[in-house]
Amino acid sequence: MNNSSPRIALITGASRGLGRSAALHLAAQGVHSIITYKDNAAAAREVVAQIEAQGSRAVALRLDVADSRSFAAFAGQVRAVLADTWQRDRFDHLVNNAGAGFTASFAETTEEQFDQLVNIHLKGTFFLTQKLLPLIQDGGRIVNISSGLARFSLPGYAAYAMMKGGMEVLTRYLASELGARGIRVNTLAPGAIETDFGGGTVRDNAQVNAHIGSQTALGRVGLPDDVGGAIAALLSPGNGWVNGQRIEVSGGIHL
Repeated sequence: MNNSSPRIALITGASRGLGRSAALHLAAQGVHSIITYKDNAAAAREVVAQIEAQGSRAVALRLDVADSRSFAAFAGQVRAVLADTWQRDRFDHLVNNAGAGFTASFAETTEEQFDQLVNIHLKGTFFLTQKLLPLIQDGGRIVNISSGLARFSLPGYAAYAMMKGGMEVLTRYLASELGARGIRVNTLAPGAIETDFGGGTVRDNAQVNAHIGSQTALGRVGLPDDVGGAIAALLSPGNGWVNGQRIEVSGGIHL
């Protein structure tokens, strides 16, 4: 790596879970990071410390991806951080990872729950990317985090999976429209992962965990590092010809 010009990634929702793992795997490659968090500033500071312990630099910024009104000010913060920390005016990689979910049948899903998911996964991803686009380096990368649930169907996830399907369509359109700037845009779709997402059911409920593992070719549920490593690999220089694709990282569930 050229130490005078490191790659810089902006990863939303990186104080925990998949975003945290991605930031740490990228740091192992010498990539520096701007990570965002919503509420847990202490956890974000811990991730920054872990990144810096690997020899990369990192800055944590607060962001609520459900509040599109805050995106212009957030972009201004990113611009200032780039100038102050790296003496740069652009970053290289955007990972739209921050998300939320719930389990509810189609019949029981409320309009309030639906709107919350729209704001986070669809409106948030669309307009945050739009606001940050002038700060993304030509030839850079965007990775949108989807879900295996956009491919296979499980009761209780209709609204969530619908949002992720929308993100996958957005990925293809962004890849098409941003190709003139050499920006590659891909979807990475995790399967079931042992995190606190959705109340931590996959991680904490042994019966659910075992059932999912039995449906997976590799015989187990995924771990955050399975996905964090895949995000870092997708952003590596050797994957520069991958564009407009959906890549599922699920250990081969429901084949």
